[in-house]
Amino acid sequence: MIKQVLKRVAELLATVLVAIPYALFRLEAHCVGESFAFPGWSQLFSLLPGQLGVYCRRAFYRQVFPKCGRDVCISFGTVFSHPTAALGDRIYIGIGCMIGDVTIDDDALIGSHVSIINGRRQHGVERLDIPVQEQPGVYPRVRVGRDAWIGDRAVVTEDVGAHACVGPAAVFTKPVPDYALVVGNPAPVRAYLR
Repeated sequence: MIKQVLKRVAELLATVLVAIPYALFRLEAHCVGESFAFPGWSQLFSLLPGQLGVYCRRAFYRQVFPKCGRDVCISFGTVFSHPTAALGDRIYIGIGCMIGDVTIDDDALIGSHVSIINGRRQHGVERLDIPVQEQPGVYPRVRVGRDAWIGDRAVVTEDVGAHACVGPAAVFTKPVPDYALVVGNPAPVRAYLR
């Protein structure tokens, strides 16, 4: 009971602490657009250490994201690239992650230094007469399913199913089914966990 009260007080204090930065973010978003303003603020909040950082990041993202659930832990150095990410309840995201336009469902665990990017075709490479950065790309939204686990340094370019496990440093190019275990590079489905 006392732990829950202290947690609630800490959440309220964090909300107060991020009120002015959030207002400045909204002002900047009004002037240059939310998608241009957001990355800098995500980078700034990623640099707050310790539990203060966890509480402040959660308070900020609760105001920005369409959803940021209860007991979400976003560790030091983790940066989101899009203000449209959606986070369920009881999610843990490790240190130094780079996360794109994603939906992460309840109880997912993301290791440290994981990259969750929006597909493998973010940059067009079809034409040699146009610089890559000027060619159109495709940015599909990626979903990490409920109770999925993604190991350290994995690169996620496709959906990860519910209760799936992605091994450390795995790179995969196809969606991971529910209850699947994938390891390696490239990471084929090795087993099903049920």
